[in-house]
Amino acid sequence: MGTDELYPPDRLIAAQRATAAAGLDALLLTPGSDLRYLTGYDAHAGERLTCLVLPAEGEPTLIVPTLERPAAEASPAPATGVRIVDHADGTDPYPLLVAALDGMPAAVGLADRMWAEQVLALRAALPAAAQRLAGEVLRELRIRKSPAEVAALAEAGAAIDEVHLRMGQWLRPGRTEAEVAADIATAIRAAGHVSVDFVIVAAGPNGASPHHGTSDRPIGVGEPVVVDIGGTMASGYRSDCTRTYVSGGPAPADFLDYYAVLHDAQRAAVAAVRPGISGAAADAAAREPIAAAGYGPAFLHRTGHGIGLDGHEEPCLVAGNDRPLEPGMAFSIEPGIYLAGRHGARIEDIVVCTTDGVQRLNTTPTEFIAL
Repeated sequence: MGTDELYPPDRLIAAQRATAAAGLDALLLTPGSDLRYLTGYDAHAGERLTCLVLPAEGEPTLIVPTLERPAAEASPAPATGVRIVDHADGTDPYPLLVAALDGMPAAVGLADRMWAEQVLALRAALPAAAQRLAGEVLRELRIRKSPAEVAALAEAGAAIDEVHLRMGQWLRPGRTEAEVAADIATAIRAAGHVSVDFVIVAAGPNGASPHHGTSDRPIGVGEPVVVDIGGTMASGYRSDCTRTYVSGGPAPADFLDYYAVLHDAQRAAVAAVRPGISGAAADAAAREPIAAAGYGPAFLHRTGHGIGLDGHEEPCLVAGNDRPLEPGMAFSIEPGIYLAGRHGARIEDIVVCTTDGVQRLNTTPTEFIAL
């Protein structure tokens, strides 16, 4: 797919309209997913200022360090209609930002994860401007994925599925979690990702910690192993998929019992996804069968999180989120059961809400996998 499909110029126009509707005079976006979403520029985050100045009315300006101008010009940003201005080392870039605003604004939206030193510098450069979060504006634009974005997420899902299908090559008793994780990381890149975002290989009791990571602990015979992996594709869109394996011997009987419950819960939650159902209701679809089987307290986290240019974004499938799902929303379905001191399991697919239901972007089997 072309960059013009993933990063169309009309996004900037939509963002400007939304900025005005929110009562903001401009958005000021430093490196991160919001900047990339609007311009396609995957900017380096450093002490030198890079900032997209997006006024509610007028020409967008991308301020970059002189040494990074070639990268900005080679990105999709110029095709979106952004004017590029650079600043040399040793010069103050903030007057360029003020000039790009063409007047002192009353309120600006700052990138949600802007560095504090830049927030304070902007406060000094624009002393009369109220500072709010740009996410108030951009969250609504980003939460529904375009067909091109869904295609990019599907490409990422297929790439991470390739890695899970090869797990038997690496996951064997006697090897450490870290050794297996190193092989997985290499495979993630080989499958088409440009970077590895995370590799969780959690065996035996470590599997009871949802964000364990890895360790030098050897994998035991017949131990359940939670493998949660993801990366970023050249498009900027992410993968995230979890499967639970047992290698080298029979699985513990109690594990097989609760894995069956978990499998049914994950399938029920996927099946529940459709336009109009709330994030809370989708969470409940996974949580209720787990609770009914007596494992409710062992399900420690929300059922799902949105995904796109960020690994975690809106919408979330969690109690209290009454916002209805809409076509184009992409998110994980990942219930888990974690028994402290023993083992755990999680099953995770990325799905997209469609006009009449749901599309799974991960297609490897979710049944119990013995290697």
